[in-house]
Amino acid sequence: VQHIALAAAEFARQSDVLDRMVNTSDRTRAEFDFTQRFPAPHLPEMNAATRPLGMENAWVYGLIRQESRFIKSARSHVGASGLMQLMPGTAKFVAKKIGMTEFTPEQVNDINTNLLLGTSYLDMVLNNMNGSETLATAGYNAGPGRPRTWRATLPRTVEGAIFAEMIPFNETRGYVKNVMSNATYYAAMFENRPQSLKQRMGNIAPNADVATDLP
Repeated sequence: VQHIALAAAEFARQSDVLDRMVNTSDRTRAEFDFTQRFPAPHLPEMNAATRPLGMENAWVYGLIRQESRFIKSARSHVGASGLMQLMPGTAKFVAKKIGMTEFTPEQVNDINTNLLLGTSYLDMVLNNMNGSETLATAGYNAGPGRPRTWRATLPRTVEGAIFAEMIPFNETRGYVKNVMSNATYYAAMFENRPQSLKQRMGNIAPNADVATDLP
C-alpha cells in the first residue's frame, strides 16, 4: 500500500501538484521519499530573495511548506496570498520599506515578488527578535507583538522547544514546531548531514517587551 502512495505522490510531482505530492507522501510510515515530502522548487528565485539577506533557504522552505504547501496562488480565508501567505497590509508595508515604488496588490502572487516581500518581512521580524528563528517563526504566524509579550513573561531562559510548548495559541504552537522541524529536514537534505532540531530552536531568554511598527 505504501509504495502505491509513493507512486501516487510521484505522479503528483510530475503533474506539478506539489501540495498533493507532499500530503500523499507524508502519509507513508515505513517507506519514505524525502524529496517528495520536502520539495525545494523555485530555487533560483529563492536564492535571489535569500542571499542578499544572508537568510537560510532551509528555514524559508520549511515555512513555505507549512504556509502554502507550495501552491503559488494559495489564498487563505483571512486573505493571505501566495507561497509565503502575505497579508495585503503586510505586503504593502514591506514593499514601501524596501523601496518597491511600483508595487501593486496583484503582484503578491508573482513568485519573485512574493518571495522578495516574504523573506524581507521574515528578516525584519528576525532582527526584531534578536536573531531567534523560533521567535521569528512565531511572529510570522501570530504577529511580532505576541512572541515579544510571551518572551517578556518568561521566568528564566528556556530551550526553544520548551518555549514552543508554552505558546498559548494552538495554531501558533503547532506552526512553530512544524516549521522548525521542516527547516531541520531541509537543512539535512541541503547539507547532506544530520541536523539538530534542539540546536536550531536555540534558547529563549526573558526580554522586556519593546514596541515595534511591524505589522
